[in-house]
Amino acid sequence: MSTATAANAADTSVELEIGGMTCASCAMRIEKKLNKLDGVAATVNYATEKARITVPGGYDTALLIAEVEKTGYTAALPAVKKAKGAAGGEGADDADPELTSLRNRLVVSIALTVPVIAMAMIPALQFVYWQWASLALAAPVIVWAAWPFHKAAWANLKHGTATMDTLISMGTTAAFAWSLYALFLGTAGVPGMTHPFALTLAPSDGAANIYLEVAAGVTMFILAGRYFEKRSKRQAGAALRALLELGTKDVSVLRGGVETKIAVDELLAGDEFVVRPGEKIATDGVVVSGTSAVDASMLTGESVPVEVAAGDAVTGATVNVGGRLVVRATRVGSDTQLAQMARLVEDAQTGKAQAQRLADRISGVFVPIVIVIAVAALAAWLGAGFPVAAAFTAAVAVLVIACPCALGLATPTALLVGTGRGAQMGILIKGPEVLESTRKVDTVVLDKTGTVTTGKMSLVDVVVEPGTDRGELLRLAGALEDASEHPIAQAIAKGATQEVGTLPAVEGFANIEGKGVQGIVEGHALVVGRESLLAEWSIELSSEVAFAKARAENEGKTVVAVGWDGAARGILIVADTVKSTSAEAIAQLKALGLTPVLLTGDNEAVARRIAAEVGIDTVFAEVLPKDKVDVITRLQSEGKIVAMVGDGVNDAPALAQADLGLAMGTGTDVAIEASDITLVRGDLRSAADAIRLSRKTLSTIKSNLFWAFAYNVAAVPIAALGLLNPMLAGAAMAMSSVFVVGNSLRLRSFKSNATP
Repeated sequence: MSTATAANAADTSVELEIGGMTCASCAMRIEKKLNKLDGVAATVNYATEKARITVPGGYDTALLIAEVEKTGYTAALPAVKKAKGAAGGEGADDADPELTSLRNRLVVSIALTVPVIAMAMIPALQFVYWQWASLALAAPVIVWAAWPFHKAAWANLKHGTATMDTLISMGTTAAFAWSLYALFLGTAGVPGMTHPFALTLAPSDGAANIYLEVAAGVTMFILAGRYFEKRSKRQAGAALRALLELGTKDVSVLRGGVETKIAVDELLAGDEFVVRPGEKIATDGVVVSGTSAVDASMLTGESVPVEVAAGDAVTGATVNVGGRLVVRATRVGSDTQLAQMARLVEDAQTGKAQAQRLADRISGVFVPIVIVIAVAALAAWLGAGFPVAAAFTAAVAVLVIACPCALGLATPTALLVGTGRGAQMGILIKGPEVLESTRKVDTVVLDKTGTVTTGKMSLVDVVVEPGTDRGELLRLAGALEDASEHPIAQAIAKGATQEVGTLPAVEGFANIEGKGVQGIVEGHALVVGRESLLAEWSIELSSEVAFAKARAENEGKTVVAVGWDGAARGILIVADTVKSTSAEAIAQLKALGLTPVLLTGDNEAVARRIAAEVGIDTVFAEVLPKDKVDVITRLQSEGKIVAMVGDGVNDAPALAQADLGLAMGTGTDVAIEASDITLVRGDLRSAADAIRLSRKTLSTIKSNLFWAFAYNVAAVPIAALGLLNPMLAGAAMAMSSVFVVGNSLRLRSFKSNATP
């Protein structure tokens, strides 16, 4: 395509699924390569394994795929991959060939490596030909199981970079190659050869030593870490699947006046369809006939069901909790609000900052230094007039001792213990990338409904007219409301039952659409609902009760008026109540140095009342799902590192956009899948515990990495001087590994700060 043509064509967005990446540096390498193409702007995300690319209109995507493949990785359009995996069944490991391959390599490695390590470390197990048995067991592990590391190291070499893969491949290959030399050309292959247990520093004959347990052990440990990391990353797309599954699968459409059941995919804009009480609305539309209450809390965060009538807009996937509706479809398929939310989640996930693994950053510096030391040792020994065998022994020993045995345990063990302890406390941490975010977070954005509050309407107050008994008001009004299916009515009935016990029977019950209910209870003609409904019966509230009603409504509460026998009797106040633990949770978050922010789709008055009750100063109210993402983005653009805590579908895009997403386990699957941490108990205090535990786990990983590399740094000079004793090296490696495991196990003592 010419430059002129490209300039005139509209830019389009292309998404590719990338395979074969082993670390964040792989993503950066692919991104760099793609961005060198004319007119191409690419972002590659290691966590989601996707590339989002902006190209001129009409650009051939095959060129992009070819460019990625030149870099040594695989690329495919998402539709192609889905088609390939469609028959595999959802949720099975087999649907992901890369994960299956890792699992198979890990299983084989464990089975073959354990006996190799046992024979090398325990002299009593070293029978006559044990070294040859070790070779037979270790060879498949070092060559086949470690192949992903060798392949990645070769790709790194071609691009002049070094990562953890380079260090693993270099160390295991050096250990294996030297072991082969010692077995076939040296004296290590003689019958009855043993590794004597002598913890002394002394020059040794390299031709008598084998290091198969080092190469196989490192491969096994690091494969385990990669497998569990890959498995956690595979959940990245689950939020989108869960979002799209929220919609209905079929719909009762009216065509020619006849009600016909069809698949929702066949619904066209302009079609009229029926929604019965309890059913989900199939797609975005406008009510043609009928009145009802629609629970839209999962999309808007509004805790009170919205009353709808002819001419009102409704949204797909919301629930009709009242009467029968006929709706005319206005938007279908990818144009609906639900589909737009799915795109918001995907955009946020793809745009997340790439989590560069600490081990890779250290390896990028450490590997070149090790190679330089090995070459320098070889040159120094040769220059000093020592035999070639002795010089190569020292050089190879440097590469062998640099092989990171403890490094392979540093991250997986801390993650295993930390996440295990979290699970015991009802905190589910999804992967290592999550931990890096928790240390820097300075702002925590909290959804209101279901997170700070219970998310359920409750009877919070009763105001009676002079001369009316509170108990009688609750008993009669509660009985009438108990006959209604409306959520507010059910909240009143529940509150009344808790206070006065069994409710009396109702006669002549009638629902006045959009206004309230009426009926006869214990001989009284009763009306409960809006003030306008009472006015139709020529019933007026007293000035005192009217003032209480206005004050409650200003606070964002819902007020229901009650009258019987021609007179006003009082009002019932219903509201979403704050969880008993929320104020304590906010105090704990502040103690961690975090600034709490309340973000909700509910109205300003409700939001301000709730914020004041729990101790939050900053409030963003009346925001839609896209606005929530915009608020998170705005805070991030101000330099803040943002954590988001939510529970609804409406929170999913914001959870994905935030630097750290925490979902309440009592919430929707979509929110949970889009988050980084799930709080199983639904207790906001768990958010503070989760951040503390994550920070502690990250700190443990860093100290593990420090000591793992410190061992290597201390041992490299010993190896360069030709003083590497195989048993000393093995013991030192074992001790460094024991230290790493012991340090990680300290996380088991982590305790919650929540008061009982």
